[in-house]
Amino acid sequence: MTEEDNYIEEIKEETEDSYVNDDLYNINSWGADYSFRELISMYEDGDLVKPELQRKYVWGKPEASRFIDSILLGLPIPSIFLAKTDNNKMLIVDGYQRLMTVYDYMRGIWSGDDKVFKLSNIADKINARWKGNAFTELTETEQRKIKTTTIHAIIFEQKSPKDGDTSLFQIFERINTSGKTLMPQEIRNCVYQGNLNSLLFELNLNQNWRVLFGREQEDPRMRDLEFILRFLGLNSDEIRTFPKSAISLKKYLNEFMGSRENNTLSAINNFREDFNNTINQIIAIFGDNAFYNVQSTDLTTIRKRFYPTIFDAIMIATSIAIKRGIDISQSNEHKRLELLRDSDFRKFISEGTMQIEHINGRIDLALKHLYNSSL
Repeated sequence: MTEEDNYIEEIKEETEDSYVNDDLYNINSWGADYSFRELISMYEDGDLVKPELQRKYVWGKPEASRFIDSILLGLPIPSIFLAKTDNNKMLIVDGYQRLMTVYDYMRGIWSGDDKVFKLSNIADKINARWKGNAFTELTETEQRKIKTTTIHAIIFEQKSPKDGDTSLFQIFERINTSGKTLMPQEIRNCVYQGNLNSLLFELNLNQNWRVLFGREQEDPRMRDLEFILRFLGLNSDEIRTFPKSAISLKKYLNEFMGSRENNTLSAINNFREDFNNTINQIIAIFGDNAFYNVQSTDLTTIRKRFYPTIFDAIMIATSIAIKRGIDISQSNEHKRLELLRDSDFRKFISEGTMQIEHINGRIDLALKHLYNSSL
């Protein structure tokens, strides 16, 4: 991670969060062979869906050209992975670059630069017969070769449980070969497409949130989106009475985002109002430093890094106070600093941060210090 990216306080047990999925899934998988003509038709009709994560090419022109070259030469093509969704669409889990390369070549425009897609002229990389050619410059036989070439697809479908696509998250996490380790929210953005996913992108543009998060530009790894989801998920009655002593944050947010109940229009409207109202009040009361901590060696000096568990505590406590009709304008930065120096609070935000006792403990202390209330 570069220094420029290092603006979020790392909580080790959360960054290392993993879980063994002990739920019983009924997952079907099967193979099917599709021609590129069929796949492109499915994509144009909206039946084959690209993940929102994959908006741009990561392949360069030579790499894309060599893939077309391989098709024309009749070389074997690696399988793609698709996931069948509840609405009978196919989500591209792995193979997006291959599919979009053929799509771009056949339509004539390469997404990498929005210019005419001509195969690379690099020596010894592309067969001389079609080097430098656009699709329209190939012979009819060569064009037909590309259209009719088949690619094997392995298709997954989660039959149960019906509430969410929790198994697809793990499939995506294990199978995706994009060349980089995907962050949890990047995978959720691909798997849990729906009203809640769209809302996260909308809320992420709230200018007060951008200031409090500490970056004007959206985070390319979608960590800002995950924090919004985190607030919505942990700000629930379920957490207050959770039967377990601790949660896996990754698993909890997966299930929260995939829940049909959380994707209804009424839920979305409530989430939108809650987040926007809370974030706008917080910046008015505490200013730009609301989610920063104090230095561990100097409790009077602000450490300018976004601190996840301080975000939890202050956001949820403020949301609760607003809903209770408490006059939150009486709070101030002085009270926030007193909260940050509370020894119990410092323990709750740094140790066992996903223990239910510590989640509720830091929210309760925030309510007491900031708003003279309690859980």
